[in-house]
Amino acid sequence: MHPTHKDLTIHAAILTVSDTRTVETDKGGQQIKALLEDVGFHTVQYRIVKDDAATISQQVRAWCEDAHINAIIVTGGTGFTSRDVTYEALTPLFEKEMHGFGELFRSLSYEEIGPRTMFSRAVAGCLQQTAIYALPGSTNAVKLGMSQLIIPTVQHFIGELHRR
Repeated sequence: MHPTHKDLTIHAAILTVSDTRTVETDKGGQQIKALLEDVGFHTVQYRIVKDDAATISQQVRAWCEDAHINAIIVTGGTGFTSRDVTYEALTPLFEKEMHGFGELFRSLSYEEIGPRTMFSRAVAGCLQQTAIYALPGSTNAVKLGMSQLIIPTVQHFIGELHRR
């Protein structure tokens, strides 16, 4: 039988990418934290950074070096405006990209927002045995991605990253 790794403890870092959000106005980041905690996962780091590829990349790399963090969830900066650079910051870091994550996110999102879901560049992958996810910044997108994709599978993802 294939292992599911349901007993793994999740220690997550949350990164909100925004030029305008503050801790008080970051509904997406706070929603991620609440959803993680609702299922017994732990948020060990939380930051808000500007829409700057180098800053995003540097923060994600630093968290991947921290052995205590096994999942990173990024929200914001996944669209097509000139300031949206999360995809460009993350994908070069990935040792492996989980193509199905973005595909399934857009498929599920289509049911809610129709063809505008094509403009989402939600993505997931891994670096140094750390699962990395990027979701759009809207609270609806966060709820969808967290409840239907990330929370049900993150323990399995981490477990697979540590399997030999």
